Amino acid sequence: MYVGFVGLGVMGQPMALNLARAGTPLVVWNRTPERCAPLRAAGAEVTASAAEVFERAGTVLLMLADEDAIDAVLERGTPRFAERVAGRTVVHMGTTSPEYSAALEADIRAAGGRYAEAPVSGSRVPAEQGQLVALLAGEEEVVREVRPLLGPLCREVFDCGAVPDALLMKLSVNLFLITLVTGLTEAFHFAGRHGLDQRLLRDVLDAGPMASAVSRGKAPKLLARDFAVQAGAADVLKNNRLIAEAARKAGLASPLLDVCHELFAETVAQGHGAEDMVAVLHALETRTAGAGPVY
Repeated sequence: MYVGFVGLGVMGQPMALNLARAGTPLVVWNRTPERCAPLRAAGAEVTASAAEVFERAGTVLLMLADEDAIDAVLERGTPRFAERVAGRTVVHMGTTSPEYSAALEADIRAAGGRYAEAPVSGSRVPAEQGQLVALLAGEEEVVREVRPLLGPLCREVFDCGAVPDALLMKLSVNLFLITLVTGLTEAFHFAGRHGLDQRLLRDVLDAGPMASAVSRGKAPKLLARDFAVQAGAADVLKNNRLIAEAARKAGLASPLLDVCHELFAETVAQGHGAEDMVAVLHALETRTAGAGPVY
């Protein structure tokens, strides 16, 4: 039985490639057809529509940008939704609100399908290396079915319980990531404006207890002002919004996150949404220049 993969963006394409290279019988579709070319070269079968993926695959992995994209692919809210998901397992690997995921699980199960959420922690480079961390939630039987499929994509898979706890865990992880990278960027900005050698700052950080895979990955980008995307600023802003909404619904304070939300909103408003998240440096530089926030 084929495995389906829909959504070949910055993260989805390398993830699907790792599945294909591992010998998974894969059938794929993407809204932008040219993103399918590397998959075809790796042995995957490329379909002309998302519907054909569901016709041919028993399990379909979705790595899509947002809730609207998922609903469109599933034709949710139309009579074709039940035809698409009945008898199949749908695995939601992107990042949406937990409430959306819980409602989607209910709809898929009511239509005769099965559902798991498996958001991943990591950016483009870990995706290319098959070193993502997956957070898996769903009914026990579905989790057992889905877990082996994640092997070529991930260095570790954590069972998080019932839906939507995997997405809540992902939001918790992303809260730390967003504040961490924003703090790192501000540290480089601070050092540079004081005339310090930023390469020395990188070396000091690398030698000390605060070094991490994140700091070692982002510091060279800050040094080179390399904003090529690994995790896009617009995606970070979306994640920030989802975390803030979840915090508000639970009555939680999120002061660090709220500051980051403002900075990434300014970054995107300045036209840097398609750049890497270290492009938040632009918002910091704008504020230092005295121009104030730009929305």
